[in-house]
Amino acid sequence: MDLKKLLTLLSVVVFLFAFLGAGSTPATNNCDEAREIARQAYIFAYPMLENFRTMTLQAVIPDAFNRFKHSKGLLGPEFREIVRPNNDTVFSAAWLDLRAEPIIIQIPAICERYYSLQFVDMYTHNFAYAGTRTTGCGARTFLITGPKSLVEVPESIDEVFTSEGNFVLCLARISINPEISGELDAIRKIQKSFLIQPLSSFLGYEALKSVRTDTFPVFRQERAESAGFIYYLNFLLGQLEIHPSEKALIERFSLIGIGPNLPFDEADLNSEIRAAIEQGIEDAMEVILRPGELLGTTKNGWSLTKRVFGNRNQMQGKYEIRASAAYMGLYGSDLEETYYPISYADADGESYDGSRYNYLIHFESNEIPPVGPGGFWSITIYDEDQFMVPNPINRYSIGDRSRLSYNDDGSLDIYIQHDSPGPDLESNWLPAPNGPFSLSLRMYLPSPRALDPLYCPPGVIKSEYRE
Repeated sequence: MDLKKLLTLLSVVVFLFAFLGAGSTPATNNCDEAREIARQAYIFAYPMLENFRTMTLQAVIPDAFNRFKHSKGLLGPEFREIVRPNNDTVFSAAWLDLRAEPIIIQIPAICERYYSLQFVDMYTHNFAYAGTRTTGCGARTFLITGPKSLVEVPESIDEVFTSEGNFVLCLARISINPEISGELDAIRKIQKSFLIQPLSSFLGYEALKSVRTDTFPVFRQERAESAGFIYYLNFLLGQLEIHPSEKALIERFSLIGIGPNLPFDEADLNSEIRAAIEQGIEDAMEVILRPGELLGTTKNGWSLTKRVFGNRNQMQGKYEIRASAAYMGLYGSDLEETYYPISYADADGESYDGSRYNYLIHFESNEIPPVGPGGFWSITIYDEDQFMVPNPINRYSIGDRSRLSYNDDGSLDIYIQHDSPGPDLESNWLPAPNGPFSLSLRMYLPSPRALDPLYCPPGVIKSEYRE
């Protein structure tokens, strides 16, 4: 090899070494700057880290991408994986890996009940919806593509949903009324009709070879809560199409080693910069854990949650809201899909305690939760650990699908107490634990007048002191 070729080769090697090493060491030596950038970056990254943690448990470790997992019924007191689960819908979920090729999802006609398919991208944006509200009740075929897909769309496809990242959560909710016999069998029939397959298989070709799941970084919570979060964020950014509005933000983050696929090892940081980054993480968590009125306002003892989940346009730049919402309840629905005020205190501002009081919520006829066509509402009760509690009639929620007794003037009383209010009133009884509790009102497909201004339920009053 002559000298010229050798020098050329060496220059290429040096360039590649510099490029691959870029980002492994922060570009700033200013600890105050590193702390502030880390605060901003961790708030930006927090929903993505929570999403990746969940995907690791549900799809990466069991190698369960591109298949549906169906729940077998309503969630009740035995379910303790996530707090404040609903008692209204049966879930189906599928994690989609779009790296090799797009994925096809087919669903049957679902016209006799509410349902939704929520598509969540790696940022935790709800980038697409199908279901009662958006696509109607007929059978549908969807094509879900990644950010760099250039496939020709078959004519038989009804909708195309394009994700900004290579991984997508498809979360299906199907309403079920436990007071009607045969409901569970009907739901299972619907679930069995959900089909998912790669585009190549849908077209009759051999499916493209999927990318191995062992290429994912091993997720460790303690690392995600330290300067090591940058290691995970860099991997995730490499699986995304960086939005034009956030390129400058990511460039600023690069001052502490952040960038798509950049190598990073927190052990290489000097102690001062590492301490500054981890102080920035603590600053971020103060915001995430204590959002104040970022997520909504309180009235009549009810926390009225505003828009905290949505698509990119709706959530653009709202990084603190997105992070706090991910902490409070990952994968929440769009406001138009489900609106859910939460109450931790009665109309007097006192925390609920079923061992001390019986409670009553009285809806005048014009105060009953307003929902649109195909929608419904319910109130669910939770103990101090935010889970449902066993009770003698196995009723964990109550709402307009229950066999309620209305007053002659169209008003409605719901009795929230530990002991039965008596046979004549038991149809309107929501059993309470013998201790602290809280309430969630869920309105599926809220009417437009429920959202502007946000509907506020009547305050819950003490009806009787228990000896």
